[in-house]
Amino acid sequence: MAHYNPDDPPPPYSSVVGPTQPPLQGYEEVVHGGVPGGSVWVTAPNQPYYIPQQPPPVAPPYVVQHDPPLPRRSKRPTCGNNACCYGSSGGTAFLLVLVAIAIWLGVRYGVKLVASSLDNSDDRPSVTEKDTCPSSTVQCDAQRDCDLGSDETNCVRFGPGSTLQVKNYKDGRFLPVCYQGWSESYSNQACAQLGFRKSYKTESVQSSSSTGLKLTGKTSDTIQGEVDVSPSCPGQQTVALECTNCGQQHSTSRIIGGSIAQLGQWPWQVSLHFYGSHTCGGSLVAPDFVVTAAHCFPKKTTSSLVPSNWRVYGGVVSQNRLNTPYLVQKIIINEFYDPDTNDFDIALLKLKQPVEFSNNVGPVCLPTFDQTFSPGTTCWTSGFGTTEEGAAKGSPDLMEVAVKIIDTSVCNSNMVYGGALTQNMMCAGDLSGGKDSCQGDSGGPLVCEADNRWYLVGVTSWGVGCGRRNRPGVYSNVNRLLPWIYSKMQQERP
Repeated sequence: MAHYNPDDPPPPYSSVVGPTQPPLQGYEEVVHGGVPGGSVWVTAPNQPYYIPQQPPPVAPPYVVQHDPPLPRRSKRPTCGNNACCYGSSGGTAFLLVLVAIAIWLGVRYGVKLVASSLDNSDDRPSVTEKDTCPSSTVQCDAQRDCDLGSDETNCVRFGPGSTLQVKNYKDGRFLPVCYQGWSESYSNQACAQLGFRKSYKTESVQSSSSTGLKLTGKTSDTIQGEVDVSPSCPGQQTVALECTNCGQQHSTSRIIGGSIAQLGQWPWQVSLHFYGSHTCGGSLVAPDFVVTAAHCFPKKTTSSLVPSNWRVYGGVVSQNRLNTPYLVQKIIINEFYDPDTNDFDIALLKLKQPVEFSNNVGPVCLPTFDQTFSPGTTCWTSGFGTTEEGAAKGSPDLMEVAVKIIDTSVCNSNMVYGGALTQNMMCAGDLSGGKDSCQGDSGGPLVCEADNRWYLVGVTSWGVGCGRRNRPGVYSNVNRLLPWIYSKMQQERP
């Protein structure tokens, strides 16, 4: 987190850079966060740094549209401005040296180390697979047609007020589910189908829809196989379902402008350690899943794709006081992630064991399918990244800062990022400078509050510098990535 006086000239920029990419003309290229195995401090006067970005995940039956590479005149994201750059978490010079040696060994011998450990399934590099489906595939008909079953994902979603909506395979509409005949067992089934293990709360809510889905009494592995279209629901009562008690804070003291966070304030915040060093942030969204950025796992550094090389720490606000880590079972990277444009900059970690929630550890809410936060809304971002541009290491304390959502058209203007943002990205910060995420914050949360709950709106991705005027942070747009997140959670559900 950075806080600068916008009237002061920006300090010289140094950044942690991942896989080497040619700098764009007139900009410094930077990545938010220390890319595993590829982090070096580089100073490139008068050259902006590039920060990788990930577009929102797209899952069948969506049509994927790739944005053309940014013209060389466009501004590229830089490590200094956003969480894309990795920050180290060492407490002493000696530890930093050890970490540097470990990372160097990972880069030089990473492939050999991985190859020698393939007999252990836990040490195999994670590979994101693309599904294969026959031409006759019918989505959401409760019949698995695709090899990985993607045709039966993205069939369940949540609308306003957590209303449960299921896709009707006959006409493709998402319809509310009638409350009549509904029971806790159905709630548990629906949440487990989405990767949440079980339900938290079920209510009956009034629906304005004239059509709904009624239970048929049939037995199926999926909710879509147990409902059918009904002209109306009795009393227009439909199901509202919550799978977790998400977005709850247990400490609310904070200071706008960048400050140390309190324990329980952002209970979904996690610290991702690669070879024993803080590298990226992430957000708990379910007992078994963490949402983070794809650029935290560069393919060129094979060892970064090995789950056993990572540790996930939750419920901590200091790198000097870490709890027992969660182990990673699988790294799931968006299939369409483009390291050159940072489009689809999102990834999901499947944990080996479910997290036990408490006052200090809890999930953030995923937004509903149509939930938006308008430009000007004050939201918050947090992380263990550097507190000033060019710093050699991240903050030992969890830092937080209030930022405002900025209209994408403004962020894509020539005065800001000149068209570098895709539809899978969003901006937040202060155009006058001073409030921003920075190196080491990559993959961490941008959260906004609604109805006394906090929602994961963005994933820290990239930016130019830290806290610079007209260089706000760029985040992966979670709302657009929801289909991908839910699809992968369902495919990898416990």
